[in-house]
Amino acid sequence: MDIEVRIETWPLANPFRITGRTYTEIELVVAIIRDGEFEGRGEAAGVDYLGETPASIAADIASLREDCAAGVDRTRLQLLLPIGGARNALDCALWDLEAARSGRSVWQAAKVAAPQPCLTTWTIGADTPDIVAERAIAFAEARAIKLKLTGDGLDADRVGAVRAARPDVWLGIDGNQGFSRATLEALIPTLFAADVALIEQPLPMDRDADLEGLYSPIPIAADESVQGLDSIAGLTDAFSMINIKLDKCGGLTEALVMVEAARARGLGVMVGNMLGTSLAMAPAFVIGQYCDVVDLDGPVLLQRDRAPCATYRDGFIWCGEDIWGGGGSRAATASKLQTTK
Repeated sequence: MDIEVRIETWPLANPFRITGRTYTEIELVVAIIRDGEFEGRGEAAGVDYLGETPASIAADIASLREDCAAGVDRTRLQLLLPIGGARNALDCALWDLEAARSGRSVWQAAKVAAPQPCLTTWTIGADTPDIVAERAIAFAEARAIKLKLTGDGLDADRVGAVRAARPDVWLGIDGNQGFSRATLEALIPTLFAADVALIEQPLPMDRDADLEGLYSPIPIAADESVQGLDSIAGLTDAFSMINIKLDKCGGLTEALVMVEAARARGLGVMVGNMLGTSLAMAPAFVIGQYCDVVDLDGPVLLQRDRAPCATYRDGFIWCGEDIWGGGGSRAATASKLQTTK
């Protein structure tokens, strides 16, 4: 087997603001593993708040060329790389390659008998209240919306603007670590009045203990506070849900185990994304079959997606087997991967 790795740049449809950063484009890393006539593909954006960059992810992938030539598999990959973007791209590529070799889809290998479309959130960045209202209206198909908040004093107005514009949708908010306990407590009554259904990662991940004893009528989900499987056991009881992202946990292999561990602890399960094309959404869509909340709208936020692509219709996402993991013979042709430079 051999590995090809590339870095691609994909412009966003609109500037996307979260706590501490605004994105206008995203760089993605694609790994392609070839074995004769077969190939497997995986995409990663990495975990920027932990210091990962496209260059570092690409270098980590390239460092495994000798191991790949010797025949690395998903089990050995878990020992060769830590959790993160590089392992995610390679793990997903290996799932895809296994499907191509065997003729069995990833769905069959992951024991998903009949995959179903998933209701997905559509995400709005932390813009001014009038802009977030416009975006909420523009997302006419959305049945569920996730609104980014920052703790900057405009959050109550943002939430009110989105709820007024879209009284019909499920609404969640994501703090991206931008709050303190005091600012969160002050905002909770506004969130409750606006029928917000979920609060995601309000406090910095090293301040989780500050959530203990907090009264919140709205469930709180851990995102940055939970990376891979090992971090689930240490979560404070203030969290009632975890957000699994393949870039954080290192791929589909670990994500499937995380679902079981979270359920065993009585936690709800959410699947999210770090932005990306349909090539990243397709393996996460497998996890979505087991989730209470699905947030796989990455391609919606791009100027364009790669082909073939996920289908978004009436608020739902569907990832067909032609995108990734479908099984059957797929010849190794790098030209099928679109790149925007």
